[in-house]
Amino acid sequence: MKVHILDDWFDTLRALPCFSLLEGHDVTVWTDHVEDEAVLAERLRGADAVVLFRERTRVTRSLLERLPGLKLISQRGVYPHVDVDACTDHGVLLCSKTGGAGANYAAAELTFALMLAAMRQLPQQMASAKAGGWQMGVGRTLRGRVLGLYGYGRIGRVVADYARAFGMEVVWWASPEGRARAQADGETVAQSRAAFFGQSDIVSLHLRLKPDTRGIVTAEDLALMSPRSVLVNTSRAGLIAPGALLDALNAGCPGMAATDVFDSEPLTDPADPLLAHPNLIATPHIGFVTEDEFDTQFADIFAQINAYANGAPENMVNPEVFAAE
Repeated sequence: MKVHILDDWFDTLRALPCFSLLEGHDVTVWTDHVEDEAVLAERLRGADAVVLFRERTRVTRSLLERLPGLKLISQRGVYPHVDVDACTDHGVLLCSKTGGAGANYAAAELTFALMLAAMRQLPQQMASAKAGGWQMGVGRTLRGRVLGLYGYGRIGRVVADYARAFGMEVVWWASPEGRARAQADGETVAQSRAAFFGQSDIVSLHLRLKPDTRGIVTAEDLALMSPRSVLVNTSRAGLIAPGALLDALNAGCPGMAATDVFDSEPLTDPADPLLAHPNLIATPHIGFVTEDEFDTQFADIFAQINAYANGAPENMVNPEVFAAE
């Protein structure tokens, strides 16, 4: 099969063990990102299968109309960036494994790194040292602080383990089902949503972005946070109501945010009001960006291509396409 891989910005995949799964296929790896749909369609002309690098490229109906020969899209995780109905209408099978065998430790580690960076003023202290200014302020320790984790999933539970090793108190908030699971596991659940946001020194979001979670963190929630508190988001920017985080930082509650995700990505405008905010620590969506995590995720993605080539596709999102074939 002619397989095109999009958005491998650092040409990482070819050096990973999982890449051997594509032996026997005609593989093209694109190491830049293209927004122009006409240019993208020209690149993908003749492709039998397209591999998506998470949500870096949107698959729209108009794009699919330009790719009559496309048979398969293989990716991993949720797919809000893919028009599934359009895939079905154009006979394109979408395969996407969701919920791997274990937690995404890379994302959990970055979450904790951002907590440390915010509480110990690491970006500011490093910049001051390099500029010859030496110390620029006084940070705070994590031990004894309250970490509020929103979303009772695998990544959140790993972050909770890290926090306990640092002597933090962990409290949870989640959907009613998630809160019930947490309580059944002996975890501490906040008495109310207001108590969760109001009493946590650090709030970290660990929810999947779905229609019912989009904008789930509101301006009212953020206003309950202390001026000395920190909001951490390594999940998805869309979990927070549009504009609410910037307004909250301007109002001083929370006092600081550390985020790996933005509403528009890649965000390359240094003058963007949120990115440029003095009380924001930012990383460029690198929660899953490690060689180890890439190898785990793309092994699943490449295996889906082989399964399709062998006539037994796996993790089908729109199986009616394969049934029609």
